[in-house]
Amino acid sequence: MLKTRMKRLATPNDSVFERLAGIECAMTVLGDEDILDLADITRLMPDTALTEMVRAEIAKRAISL
Repeated sequence: MLKTRMKRLATPNDSVFERLAGIECAMTVLGDEDILDLADITRLMPDTALTEMVRAEIAKRAISL
């Protein structure tokens, strides 16, 4: 059972990539105020993928905090 679990965790899962793509897509349709709110929420989590995605979206839109 442990080998099966380890193998499952090591194998990339398509649904994980689909979920990530969905999150990225949802962020692109948010308004500027919503992106800034999300930046405030993730401000205390500086080393997360979500924070990096928010910062990239802010830079792409050329808006500031």
